[in-house]
Parts: sequence; structure tokens; C-alpha cells
Amino acid sequence: RINLHINRNKAVVSIDLSGDPLHKRGYRKASVEAPMKENLAAAVLLRAGWPNETLVLHDLMCGSGTLLTEAASMALNIAPGLGRDRFGFTKWKGHQPGIWQQIVTEAHAAKKSLALNIQGYDQSLDVVHAARKNIEAAGFNDVIKVDQRPVEDCADPETTNTGLVIVNPPYGERLGEIKTLSYLYADLGTCWKKHYAGWSVALFTGNIELAKNIGLRAHKVNTLYNGAIKCNLFHYRMNEAPTPEQMQNILQQEAEARSTFSNRLKKNLKNLSRWVKRENIECYRLYDADIPEYAVAIDIYKDKVHVQEYEAPATVDTRKANQRLRLVMDVIPEVLNIDNSQIFLKTRRRQKGDSQYEKIDYQKHRFVVHETSLKFYVDLESYLDTGLFLDHRITRSLIQQWSKDKRFLNLFAYTGSVSVYAAAGGAISTTTVDMSNTYLDWAQDNFQLNGFTGKQHEFIQADCIQWLARQSKKPLYDLIFIDPPTFSNSKRMESVFDIQKDHVYLIRSALDLLTDDGLLVFSNNFRRFKMDQGILEDFNCDNISAKTIPDDFKRNPKIHQCWLIKHRA
Repeated sequence: RINLHINRNKAVVSIDLSGDPLHKRGYRKASVEAPMKENLAAAVLLRAGWPNETLVLHDLMCGSGTLLTEAASMALNIAPGLGRDRFGFTKWKGHQPGIWQQIVTEAHAAKKSLALNIQGYDQSLDVVHAARKNIEAAGFNDVIKVDQRPVEDCADPETTNTGLVIVNPPYGERLGEIKTLSYLYADLGTCWKKHYAGWSVALFTGNIELAKNIGLRAHKVNTLYNGAIKCNLFHYRMNEAPTPEQMQNILQQEAEARSTFSNRLKKNLKNLSRWVKRENIECYRLYDADIPEYAVAIDIYKDKVHVQEYEAPATVDTRKANQRLRLVMDVIPEVLNIDNSQIFLKTRRRQKGDSQYEKIDYQKHRFVVHETSLKFYVDLESYLDTGLFLDHRITRSLIQQWSKDKRFLNLFAYTGSVSVYAAAGGAISTTTVDMSNTYLDWAQDNFQLNGFTGKQHEFIQADCIQWLARQSKKPLYDLIFIDPPTFSNSKRMESVFDIQKDHVYLIRSALDLLTDDGLLVFSNNFRRFKMDQGILEDFNCDNISAKTIPDDFKRNPKIHQCWLIKHRA
């Protein structure tokens, strides 16, 4: 193979000596997702000080066994390409097989015979099987042992009290994945402190923020590249293990905290169970930061669980927050008797710009849930919100009751669930307006799911403020529902939207489109919202917030405000 590289007016012609890339040692018979290249693994090991004096190494997340196999090869002085069956140069006319064979013979003779203690762990049985195939192909069955074991169950070997721990955990890419991985990294730090006192530890990762969850200070950091990804190799020295008394105190505190949160979940589950059964409810809020230290919201969607972590303020220690989150995620499957794969974790923070209108592939992960006699698509994976605001359950039912023979308008409609309720209530027409095409498509799917079709159901993609400004002041609607965001500076909007500042224009503009005896339902989630005094004086306003808070949200009655607004007679 000949390679030609041209750079402006210069050309470099080279002959490929190796054939296949040199990182291919010849032992990889099975692979896993995103395996580490062999030459990178060797570089990481060299930087981590391997081989060390004890010749003891543990990889707590071994994947396909690349770090383990390279470690054994390095310690036994086995030439990296000795297992390959071909090189590009063997096809050269000038190749001298005799000299090459002599080099191979010398490489075999240079191999060492040493007693190694190399151990790999991984929680996936499929991954363990892949690692064992590669280790067998490399001829290291007697040197390397691999077991299926989660991080928290890894332990210090009996044969020595020191060695090297090396880990290459996932870096995280998708929404929710980073936060889920944060407590995996924290588990690694906890494991090292409990089981590897006196050891050297090396962590290789492409995500510096995740590494902060380890809870230890690295004494040295190297920079290496995994392909195009800039990565860091963090080096840690583990202190002496806690005394038995200290460990007992730690375990007792963990048990008490676990019991406190578990008991609260069980209590809530018991208190809501009769109501859920009586009302035939599939989707409801089980927990909402009832214990301030465990600042999460836990929602049940049929047979799945949606967990939202409220972003901790800067004054809260990140490590403590992550420890509490790990406890939450451990307790949920125990109390609810549900598999971890059915639990979806996200972090709720103030949304900025286009993030709340981000394009998503909701169809890939969506599933159907029931509310009363209606059906809706929800998605617990693709975005922070799921497609159905559970705290508006009563409000939606009221809209259904008031919709008979009404012309209905829904502004900031999201996925159109309130419009579906209006159609179910017998509205003669529905107009659903939202800025996001994704959500409007979602709304139309919800309509079709419930069998509501026809030209009387209109879907409009527009900035609601600008849409209102373009309408003539004619009473076109008998019933209007508005549930705007608290704040938005999306590029799709011509100006920044602030509910407290802009609700006056929003309400007055909507009332221009409302019939004399019509009804405007205005809702929002801004906890400090205050209705404008001019609106209160010019129109009949009734704050019905308390009446619209469902049983599962009564622990947090400030979840939303809801107003009924009418023209004065």
C-alpha cells in the first residue's frame, strides 16, 4: 500500500510498512461499545507507573480487557505485535524472511516469566465474556482473571496490600446520562477509599466535570487524546483505610439516611394508593422534595419512573448532593419493585433560550399513557419535560367540562393535551398555537391517538405574543386557555418574555379575542406571580389555584397558579 499526502505544492509519498494499523495486536476477537485502542491503553499504563514493584493491577470497569491484556504484555516484556500474523512489509520483493524470523525469535526469548496478579471486573456479563475471549486469544488465561462484579463489590486482594487500580469509565453524552454517571464516578471514589487503601489509582476520562465527583484530589494529571477527544489521566494516592470504628459510623449514617428516605417513599405510596386506584390514575407525583436534603421529584408514568433532580445551589457541597442522589436512585427500585432500566433521571434547572424548544426525536422513545378516558404520548428520555404536565390534571378536566359547543383557543399549547380535553368535551373547534413544530407534531399525534380529526382542529406554529399582535380584535373564541413559560429568551421570539412583566399584554390581547360571555383560563408556574392590579380592576378575576391542585401535589401547593378571567357585564 502506497500513501500520497499533498500539502499545497509539496507531496509526500510513503510505503505502508505495517499493513493493518499497529494498534491491532492480533488478540481482539470480541469487542464492546467504544473500546479503547491498544496503543492508547499502553500509553495510559506507562503514565500510571506500570509495571510496578508488586505486579498487582485491578481494572474495575475492564470492558473488552484491553488495559488488562496490555498490562500483562508489558509486565512480561512481550513485544506488542508479536501476536500478529501479518505485516505489510512481508510482501516486499526486498523482504528477507530469515532476518525477520531471527527478530521474532529474539522477541520470544525476551519474554519474562513472572507471577502477576491482574484482575478485571465489570458489571455486564456480556462484557466479561468478551474480555475473556480476548484474554484467551492473547494467551493470558493463567495470568488475568475477570469476574462479573459491580464497582461497589470490588475488594482488596488477600495476597497484597498495595497495587495499581486503573479505570476507564464512560464519559457521557446524552441528556440525563451525565447526571446518571456522576454517581457512578462517586461510587468509584467510595470504592477506592473503602477497599484500596495504600494503592495507586489512575482514572482515564474525557469528562473533567464527571471526575470531580470522585471526591478526591489528584496529585498529578496527564493529557492524552482518545482519537479526537481530549482526555485526562488523573493520578490518586489512597490514604490508609478507615478504622473499624470509623467505618461502623459511616455505615450507620448511611443506613439511617437510607431508612429515612425509604420510609417517606413508602408512606407517600400508601397515602396515594387508594386515590390512584379510585380515580384510575396511571401518572402521578409520588415525591416532591418532601425531605429538603433529597431534592428530587419522582413521578410515576404507568410502569416507569421519571426522576427530576432539582439543581443544588452553589452553597451545597457537590459531593454530598451526589451521595444523596445515589441513595435516592438506590432506594427507588427497592421500594417500587421496579428495574433500574425503567427509571429515568434528569436535572431540572432554569431553561435558557432555545433549550425549551429544542428539536427532539420523541417518537423514538415515546409510549402511551391513559388519563381519564383519554390517551397521550409521553417520552421520559429525550427532554426534561415528558409531554404531560401532571399538576394540570384537574385544570384539563375543567376545560373538558366547559368546552361543550365552544370555540377553544390554546396558547403556549406544548403537546396539546388541554386541546385534546376540549375536543373530548365537545368543542366545535380547537386552535392550538405553539412556537415549536416538534410539539405541534406531538399535539397532532395526541389528537389522532384519541380519534379527533378534521379541519375544525387547527394547529399553528407561531410565537404566541406575535400571533396575538397580528389578530384583529374580534371575539372569535368562547374559551381560551393560556399556560405560558415563566421566562424565555428564545431566538425564535422577537423579544425576551417574562411572565410577571408581560402577562398584562398577554391577558388583555387574549381578552380582545374572547366573546362577551366567554372564559379565559390563565395558568402559570411562577411561584412569586402577582396579578396586575389593573387586570383585577377591569375584569372579573377568580383565583382558583387551590381548587386545581391534585391530591399528589398538595404537599407543594405553590406548583402553579390558575385564574378564571371574564369580561365585566
